[in-house]
Amino acid sequence: MTEHSDLSPKNLRHIPGHFASGLTVITAATKHGPAGFTCQPFSSVSLEPALVTFSPARTSSTWPLLRQAGRFTVNILPAEHQHLAAQFARSGADKFAGVGHSPSPLGNPVLDLALGWVDCELHQEYDGGDHTIVVAAVRALGARTDAEPLLFYKGSHVGVRSQAGALESVA
Repeated sequence: MTEHSDLSPKNLRHIPGHFASGLTVITAATKHGPAGFTCQPFSSVSLEPALVTFSPARTSSTWPLLRQAGRFTVNILPAEHQHLAAQFARSGADKFAGVGHSPSPLGNPVLDLALGWVDCELHQEYDGGDHTIVVAAVRALGARTDAEPLLFYKGSHVGVRSQAGALESVA
């Protein structure tokens, strides 16, 4: 095993990139219309109370809109729709162009193609350096069972094959 004491941004992206994480699109109904952004990582924090977390970049122009709304939906992306990760990562474009969605119980956009969704209200925010650590209270959730998750692993989008433990590139 190689040890790295170099804490450069390159190594801080590379080494933790060996841990696969799911990709999500965080959406909300804002006073300016539907808004959303691609975000990873996303994780469960607590079962009682039901809390989840994600970390938007401080440079995000979309997170402030969702924060102001106070409620949002985490859409878990399926492997076959990696284009949504790219579409919602862009700035200045109509991110919802051609993307079907329906309202969640809290009124936020649930993407029709989502593998699962978690409807949330903002619980707390913490300083996370160049990101904000968001903790959200879960209010409703749902999932499909007919698809595999989209993962981010070693800088690429990958999917999980039906064989246990195998990763395949979907790029």
